Amino acid sequence: MSATKQQKELATIAWQSNDQRSKLYQGDSLELMASLPANSIDCIWTDPPYNLSNDGITCVAGRMVKVNKGEWDRSRGVELDHEFNKTWLAACHRLLKPTGTIWVSGTVHVYPSVGFAMQELGFRILNDIIWEKPAPPPNLGCRCFTHATELILWATKAKKGKDKYTFNYDAMKVENGGKQMKNVWRMPAPSKEEKRYGKHPTQKPIALVARCLRASTNEDDIVFDPFSGSATTGVASLILNRRFLGCEMDKKFVSIATRRLAGASGTFIPAEPKENLLWSD
Repeated sequence: MSATKQQKELATIAWQSNDQRSKLYQGDSLELMASLPANSIDCIWTDPPYNLSNDGITCVAGRMVKVNKGEWDRSRGVELDHEFNKTWLAACHRLLKPTGTIWVSGTVHVYPSVGFAMQELGFRILNDIIWEKPAPPPNLGCRCFTHATELILWATKAKKGKDKYTFNYDAMKVENGGKQMKNVWRMPAPSKEEKRYGKHPTQKPIALVARCLRASTNEDDIVFDPFSGSATTGVASLILNRRFLGCEMDKKFVSIATRRLAGASGTFIPAEPKENLLWSD
């Protein structure tokens, strides 16, 4: 989700819950993270820039459109992109509790860098979750396979044999009909209902984020998202009775996010989302 890689802006509160325990900030996420105390976050779920805005084309609602999402998503070259990923991941590592975990969504364009940076920083990668989209957009160039998946890396700061991170194994097994849950999850893209306050170009389905949080957090845990976009992480966190801290630079997306967060308590997330699920109040 969106964030600038160059311009910095002091983070200010754009939204907060009635009890003031959950907050969305507008501004530069690195500046905000530097101001937060170390070892204070239970879980991070985030969707950083994929660096896909390269003047190419894609298919949206049956129409050919440019893939460009904004300057925040434009690559600055392999070395600088990796430096950026390592910088924000280092800030995340400082914030996480010794038993904390982090989920990072991405495509082939970014997750090799993210995974390598995680290993450089001392994260322990636990799983790669494959999100399969039942109805992906077609590949208009017809020169490679249709991109039908995104990958989510799940890692922990916990030292093997020393600190125990949260994994609600039994709950996941129940959700999967009494069988161990696999790392390939088939879920539809966000529905129109999830975009009723406005669209974000890389918005993730609530059900996807919610499953991750159900697996790796408990009620009242603090969930942080440094690239909040339209605040899907925040919506899922609030519905599941987790505390949320997030940051987003773009004013347009902050406007969407604040409205979604304000109405989050009325949203329903089933324990096991079904294919072609239509969201409703």
